[in-house]
Amino acid sequence: MAATTAVAASYFFGTRTQYTKQNPGKIQALLGFGRKKSPPPPKKKSSPKQLDQDRLVWFPRATPPEWLDGTMVGDRGFDPLALGKPAEYLQFDLDSLDQNLAKNLAGDIIGVRVDATEVKPTPFQPYSEVFGLQRFRECELIHGRWAMLGTLGAIAVEALTGVAWQDAGKVELIEGSSYLGQPLPFSLTTLIWIEVIIVGYIEFQRNAELDPEKRLYPGGYFDPLGLASDPEKKENLQLAEIKHARLAMVAFLIFGIQAAVTGKGPVSFVATFNN
Repeated sequence: MAATTAVAASYFFGTRTQYTKQNPGKIQALLGFGRKKSPPPPKKKSSPKQLDQDRLVWFPRATPPEWLDGTMVGDRGFDPLALGKPAEYLQFDLDSLDQNLAKNLAGDIIGVRVDATEVKPTPFQPYSEVFGLQRFRECELIHGRWAMLGTLGAIAVEALTGVAWQDAGKVELIEGSSYLGQPLPFSLTTLIWIEVIIVGYIEFQRNAELDPEKRLYPGGYFDPLGLASDPEKKENLQLAEIKHARLAMVAFLIFGIQAAVTGKGPVSFVATFNN
């Protein structure tokens, strides 16, 4: 009970405690920036040549940052702005609050704290850390799936109807709601509300899932053929998906630039080279 009280008190005042394996009853109080009596041996860092041989990187002879260790599927060590670096927060001692003093000094720095990356049980804000690798991977995968659908839809609809994707909204307003040239028994406003309600409900249910793996790969109805039942095959499918997702995001970015510069869709733009 005394040991538990000491641990709780040390955490409250910004210190960090550790039990030693040699003497479990002994508690070492660690203050400041991780000063230890017996520091562990430093980890051996791989040289760039070894990294090139062991894993693929986004650029030849590039050295991946330490927080991108290759454990995630499709990790190529790409983070030039260090957005995925774990955030560290300084722990300060209590400020001096004495009304009799002319100047109250601020507390000294006593340690560093790193936020946990686990998913919080709050559907509207499942991640406590905005810049976290797990959240970045989720955003990348979800945006990539939408980009794959959007890229395929932009090409297919223009090929079948002759209407470019950037002009689809104007056609809907003038001629009424339709899909692939076939009229729909809904107004454009009704379609927007249906989409908002359905997509909003699906996103709320997805955010309610606390397992990071199931948030990205729910399985079940989303894997009716059971393709991900084999772990090795599942990893290959995940790698293929993230590659296609990244390619689709780049492709739709090109579609946007192309429409802004030329005013043409992807099909009509390619057709100009045949003239």
